[in-house]
Amino acid sequence: MRITVASYNIHKAVGLDRRRDPDRILAILREIDADVIALQECDRRFGERPSVLPKAALDESPWRAAPLAMQPQSLGWHGNAILVRREIGITDCAAVPLPTLEPRGAVCADLEIEGKSLRVVGMHLDISGLRRHHQVRSVLSHLHLREHRSPAVVMGDMNDWSRHGRALREFGHGWQMVGVGHSFPARRPVAPLDRIVVSDDWHVAACGVHRSALAAHASDHLPVWATLTL
Repeated sequence: MRITVASYNIHKAVGLDRRRDPDRILAILREIDADVIALQECDRRFGERPSVLPKAALDESPWRAAPLAMQPQSLGWHGNAILVRREIGITDCAAVPLPTLEPRGAVCADLEIEGKSLRVVGMHLDISGLRRHHQVRSVLSHLHLREHRSPAVVMGDMNDWSRHGRALREFGHGWQMVGVGHSFPARRPVAPLDRIVVSDDWHVAACGVHRSALAAHASDHLPVWATLTL
């Protein structure tokens, strides 16, 4: 199995020009053309928390959202969503509560491709370093308690400015950090806030930060991606 995964904090579709432009975000997703995409900040924070990506526009895209919405108009849970290419099966999905003082969260989806299963977690971690450690442990505990073990991909805005990700050391044995590069701030990236971590089942064929004229202005983060083989 060979798949491309991506993670993108879309900043509620508000770009550096201060315009909310969901069509621009969707155009960038088409540029990346990943099979599985973890989104952060894809819903508004207050009220009914509507998705910033119109569902009608998403219906015309190559992807569908894992059914994780906490509100009828939302796309995800605490702004976290997982998009999958339409031919990929979604066998299960769940929210992953995180210990936090901020509106953060994680989501998990079990997928099936060509008869093989994989597990994807998308998350947006806290700014506080201590909280990040606890949150990574919560994600790992959720994965450990799942009934069946599957090759796993964990990705998202992990808010860790350090080069090697202090909180990400919680992953430990059995996991590998994908060296995607610096993704924040979008105009002149200096920090690897957006990360992809995969279980040792995977071989990383290629990875990187997606840079394009659109991506440089569409959000304060750049998307990150990895092509994986199993």
